[in-house]
Amino acid sequence: MMLAVFLGLLILLFVMGFSAPYAIGLTSCIVLVMERGLTGFPFDIVATKFAFSANNFTLLAIPFFLLAGKLMNTGSITKKIFGFCNTLVGWIPGGLGHANILASIVFAGMSGSAVADASGLGTIEIKAMEDAGFDTDFAAGVTAASSTIGPIIPPSIPLIVFAVSAGNVSIAKLLIGGIVPGLLMGITLMMMVAYFAVKRKYPRTKFPTLGKIWKDFRQAFFPLLTPVILIGGILTGVFTPTEAAVVAAAYAFILTVVVYREAGLKDVLAIIEETAKETASIMIVVCASALYGYLLVRTKLPTVFMDAIFTVTDNKIVILLLLNVFFLIIGCFMETNSALIILTPILIPLTSALGIDPLHLGVVIVLNLMVGLLTPPVGMCLYATAKVARISLDRMIKAVAPFYIPLFLTLLLITFIPQLVTWLPNLLL
Repeated sequence: MMLAVFLGLLILLFVMGFSAPYAIGLTSCIVLVMERGLTGFPFDIVATKFAFSANNFTLLAIPFFLLAGKLMNTGSITKKIFGFCNTLVGWIPGGLGHANILASIVFAGMSGSAVADASGLGTIEIKAMEDAGFDTDFAAGVTAASSTIGPIIPPSIPLIVFAVSAGNVSIAKLLIGGIVPGLLMGITLMMMVAYFAVKRKYPRTKFPTLGKIWKDFRQAFFPLLTPVILIGGILTGVFTPTEAAVVAAAYAFILTVVVYREAGLKDVLAIIEETAKETASIMIVVCASALYGYLLVRTKLPTVFMDAIFTVTDNKIVILLLLNVFFLIIGCFMETNSALIILTPILIPLTSALGIDPLHLGVVIVLNLMVGLLTPPVGMCLYATAKVARISLDRMIKAVAPFYIPLFLTLLLITFIPQLVTWLPNLLL
């Protein structure tokens, strides 16, 4: 009965359209009422879990990375990045489509947010592709699919949330572990773009001269330094991943306000206000999920779940494939951060018992959930890109459908070859 309420009611509320914090919080409160009755409702436990779950130094990275991404999206910084990427790969069949993907890879090293990529950089990318002769639906599909690279390549907000939820995972190693899978996503997406470009005879630019490359590189030099500074600082131990978020925000502020002078005090205050609102929406999910997770552990549901899995199989690969299917379904209905906070504590004991590296598990889970950003009804990247491209949600879903293939291919590669995730962080850290 309790299991039906815990999972069944939560899924029902999501399907009915309740946002993540309300669905999670309401489910938790109903469970508490069932346990203790209305008169014995433990307001102290609810307040304590809400207050202390947000009191985590690591979570400070979230608002600062969001702020950095929003500052970078102001003015011409994203245009400079996109222009340089187009110069590098625009001559390949499907030119601007490849530039779209490469720009997402670069921007991933600045914000760690898929929605920031889709709504900010996507505005420039889709317009440029439309002006060059690409059809709007294809431009929107490429933009939405490539935006999912953002939370895989460091810095990554979902990977930080996973590390906090897992409790025993190095955040630095986890972030570095996303580099190779993120690049693989870019390569496989580019292969799909090249296929459509040849089939539909999409345009491309002339091969650039060294002078053109140098000119565009100089214009984009300072923004391109952002991922170098962040990843380099984490690898060398100059600052922690959380401190890297502060560095990113400070550097973005200097570029936007001081170097390029494209935002005044009023603009910066508006960006900070917007960041505060988005941070609040994420943190309320964290707080509600902490209460839900606490009640979940008390029911011993994780142990029941582990026993059920072990009765089916104890093969690591089979279990990873089952988890892929599970998280692909979960991603359709649950917001990324709430799914990570609720499910990670359940899975860590199971996967640890099987000898599955938590670094590997974290990247696999996050990539699954990134595919969820491209699937209805919760897929935020679908809505963000459809709004930017000015097309209906139905058209947006059809446009992005072919790009599931390269994303699934990347997912299978990192599932079957854990070294694609673990090799680089084990080598460098």
